[in-house]
Amino acid sequence: MNALLELQDLGCTRGDRELFAGLGARLAPSQWLRVQGNNGAGKTSLLRMVCGLMLPARGAVLWRGEPITRLREEFSRELLYLGHAAALKNDLSAIENLQTAGGLGGRTPGTDEAASALEAAGLGAQLDLPARVLSQGQRRRVALARLALPAPAALWVLDEPFNALDTAACAWLTGLLNKHLKRGGLAVLTSHQSVTLDASLPPLVLAL
Repeated sequence: MNALLELQDLGCTRGDRELFAGLGARLAPSQWLRVQGNNGAGKTSLLRMVCGLMLPARGAVLWRGEPITRLREEFSRELLYLGHAAALKNDLSAIENLQTAGGLGGRTPGTDEAASALEAAGLGAQLDLPARVLSQGQRRRVALARLALPAPAALWVLDEPFNALDTAACAWLTGLLNKHLKRGGLAVLTSHQSVTLDASLPPLVLAL
């Protein structure tokens, strides 16, 4: 099966220090890549390269056979990136934060769509609460609720998505990932926790 996402000989330097070099991977539809490594190994830097937010010291990231540096908006419409921080606006409600984040991603969900995604995340009682009063785990679920909106992006890039989640929320997120991959999506993620998806979806592993 043809690769949609390809990492070609990627290298990363920080100052005079080389974090990694010669990294490569190819992901076809329904495949996911788990990036592993110690703190400071460059996992977040690699994810930012995949998203086009950081240029590699060498090598290239290709999407559908084209360097992402040439695709720009075309690639961004097919990408959903969630960093390790929830990045919510404290004075906005959970629904308003989800709608704002969706708009920045190219599609603002309606109120009913946003409410449905948040309810699926276990936040039905917090829809209209300002983000500043939410717990760390609730804030994380607001950010992750973007994955439950209709018409999801083809490529999900997730930096420590299971952080601060309880058992029920981990199961919800695992279900979202399984559904996304089974419909032909791709995912690249880091996680200090064990990630076990459907047995038919074994991960590719990239160790830094």
